[in-house]
Amino acid sequence: MARGRSESFFVTDFTSLGLAAPLLAALTDAGYTVPTPIQTQAIPHLLAGRDLLGIAQTGTGKTAAFALPILHRLAANRRAPGQRRCRVLVLSPTRELATQIAESFRTYGRHLKTTVAVVFGGVGHVPQERAMAQGVDVLVACPGRLLDHMGTGGIRLDATEILVLDEADQMLDLGFVKPIRRIVAALPKARQSLLFSATMPNEAAQLSAEILKEPVRVAVAPVATTAERVEQQVLLVEHGAKRELTADLFADPALSRTLVFTRTKRGADRVTEHLEKRGISAAAIHGNKSQGARERALALFKAGRIRALVATDIAARGIDVDAVSHVINYDLPNVPESYVHRIGRTARAGAGGQAISLCAGDERAFLRDIEKLIRQRLPVTARRGEVRDTPPDEVEPRRDSRAQRPQGRPQGQRPQAPRDGQRSQWSPTADATPEAAQAANNNGGSGRELAGMAFLSNGRGTPNGRPGDAKHGPRKAAPKAKSYGPSRRALG
Repeated sequence: MARGRSESFFVTDFTSLGLAAPLLAALTDAGYTVPTPIQTQAIPHLLAGRDLLGIAQTGTGKTAAFALPILHRLAANRRAPGQRRCRVLVLSPTRELATQIAESFRTYGRHLKTTVAVVFGGVGHVPQERAMAQGVDVLVACPGRLLDHMGTGGIRLDATEILVLDEADQMLDLGFVKPIRRIVAALPKARQSLLFSATMPNEAAQLSAEILKEPVRVAVAPVATTAERVEQQVLLVEHGAKRELTADLFADPALSRTLVFTRTKRGADRVTEHLEKRGISAAAIHGNKSQGARERALALFKAGRIRALVATDIAARGIDVDAVSHVINYDLPNVPESYVHRIGRTARAGAGGQAISLCAGDERAFLRDIEKLIRQRLPVTARRGEVRDTPPDEVEPRRDSRAQRPQGRPQGQRPQAPRDGQRSQWSPTADATPEAAQAANNNGGSGRELAGMAFLSNGRGTPNGRPGDAKHGPRKAAPKAKSYGPSRRALG
């Protein structure tokens, strides 16, 4: 693939883009009058049939940037898609995003009688098979469920004319690179291909090189930058105090429609339960929730009936809700690009917003990585106290989560005998607990008695808590730990 060329078009209204009249009418019905930068730059190239590599943050209008020209081309060349076939295939990383993309196609194509179907996991196969049986113009799908239907013959891609990969970097983060390659291999060689991504890591660049042919490159903002209208701040807080602090933040009525992001599904449920106990209306959305539960929670949030929607990163790209006032990063993401996507949920369509990140001591390295990626320093507040700006190079490095060894002589070395004229540094009360040492001092106990008291008080089975030796009996072998297989901590 040749390197994509960057080209720009400057227009002030949708009429100047040359879209079909039914599309312009649908845009007017939806209240859209002025195209966004990604739309003005991408639509002319897509109308001309070019492959395109689009780099744009979420909330910039990129769904319309590819949906409008695709619908225009379908209307200009009407034909039946054929049984169990689709003319356009749009791949999405999450159920929520797939649903919203399909809804956008229906909204913009309302005057064109365009048929749209959406397939994803978590629901039954049969209704999806029925929707695709007579063929559809546009199929929006998550890669895993699409492969299931391809395996059973429920859908064939040999007549697909246009391929769209939306949020490509997120699909790669979720491990969809092999499924994507299997899907692309089933498509015709002669097709138009589009790839959109908020960031462009090496894996996404490599995938674009495999799929796109001499693409036009459209970028409406530098890679991995945060929305300019988002006011960002970091609160330093211990892990154990995060839930209480999160609930305290909702004392501010300005947090009217707030997204709270956690790293794990279990964490999302716990935060939701705590908020509800504090009288704050909240709901959780993550991969373990049924599709019905996810849709209900999202509907309540969109309608403003709950103040907080607690989500994991897997849902970060699929939540398209207007007027999100705040984003709270309950856990800092360990992938810095996810920070950009999370806070992109607010300050959409020209509005402002706030992003509050809770940072524990062992998350300082994540904070440093985020600041390096977005190339700016974030204001840091120690437990909502005095504010200080922390440059990336001054952020405390991440420490090993395991307990640190106590200070003392190195492992495997014998204690050194004191030299002439020096006193031993060891004290008979060195390993005793304070209570045992005080009791021995009061009773005038000897060093041996103190050692015994230390042995009894610390409960480690030998004097001073040290392993057995020739004087105190042979060492006992530690019982062999049972293995229950690798840890399978569920992530969101």
